[in-house]
Amino acid sequence: MDPVDPQEFLLRRLVRGDDRVQLDSNGFSCRADVHTQVCVANKPVRIYNKGLTVYVPSDSDQPQVKRIVKPYARLEDETAMIRVSPVQILHGNNTIDPPTCNFTHNVTAVVFSSKGFTGNVFHEFNEIIIPLFITTRHFRSRVRFVITDFELWWVQKYNRCLSHLSAYEVINPGTDDGSVHCFPGAVIGLTYHDNLALNSTDIPGGYSMFDFKQFLKESYNLKINHVSEIQKPMLMLISRRKTRRFLNEDKMVEMIMELGFQITRVEPEWMYNLDEFAEVVNSCSVMLGAHGAGLTNEIFLPTGAVMVQVVPLQNEWAATTYYGGPAKEMGVRYLEYKIEPEESSLFDTYGKDHPVFTDPKSIISKGYYAFRSVYLDQDLKINLERFKKTLIEAKKIVESSTPIN
Repeated sequence: MDPVDPQEFLLRRLVRGDDRVQLDSNGFSCRADVHTQVCVANKPVRIYNKGLTVYVPSDSDQPQVKRIVKPYARLEDETAMIRVSPVQILHGNNTIDPPTCNFTHNVTAVVFSSKGFTGNVFHEFNEIIIPLFITTRHFRSRVRFVITDFELWWVQKYNRCLSHLSAYEVINPGTDDGSVHCFPGAVIGLTYHDNLALNSTDIPGGYSMFDFKQFLKESYNLKINHVSEIQKPMLMLISRRKTRRFLNEDKMVEMIMELGFQITRVEPEWMYNLDEFAEVVNSCSVMLGAHGAGLTNEIFLPTGAVMVQVVPLQNEWAATTYYGGPAKEMGVRYLEYKIEPEESSLFDTYGKDHPVFTDPKSIISKGYYAFRSVYLDQDLKINLERFKKTLIEAKKIVESSTPIN
């Protein structure tokens, strides 16, 4: 029996069923769903920087077939995908030899884009970092990242994650220098499961949200495992400055302190330096914020902590889907505070008898931009007495939380 090549074995874990049969017979397989395209090659490939072309040879006499892949896990969103450059894959034999290798590597290439909706921390984790973990963790750092639409700031921001998934420097094919990088195998595109989610039974199999949080602890050297290790409850208030602002935020802070919390108020720009910000989040018992991307940082909270999401009018589905549901898988207790119409800036702007309140479907039916201009751009003036009950509940949860042995 021939020994199994470790790389081939790891690449096979990325495919199942007919896709695996195709990979075994042709050395190349592609699959696509509503969110993403992923192509896998277990034969030597050549990546030509100029034009973002991947050459995949074939053992058969099949003619060369061209396939176009956009390696970003949000295919269903045209606005995101228009920012993602296509990668051309040429599979099969051609009468013209592919360009010769300038650089030869002995590990698998993983090709993905750092564009799309980067700049928004939810999308950075949802469409790149978590899919990258799902796709490459089982390689144990024996991969090299080829990042299309190369954004230096993004690579620097997530350097700790990238360096804990790959032992090699990233490659920027956008230099357009005409060089050719040769690899023993390649993955083009990233596997996606769900919003801020990992499905341990899905390919490549075995990894859960618990494993991903453990990976973040290692990457960012996070010390606090369970909320019970925090002596005095610390609440992080995410302070928004453009939309969904807390109009009476100072009064909220006073009440939070009166309830016995220490408080740290953070603004979006604090979140850029993840090396420092992850540690700050990890030291908190409670995270509080209006529905928005900043709540993605719940992923750094210790087990048993509480995330309190203030849900603006007509944001219930998104609040639960993007942050509430995932929180539970992270070992974080989730509480939500749904505002009343009187707590929205829309109440003063339109009045209680406007379709914004009486017939929201008429607004929503006009499309995303109409929805955004009304329901995502509203501000919030919290009823402090009503909200106090939610904060008291959060405090009770963290003070009574004990780790499960």
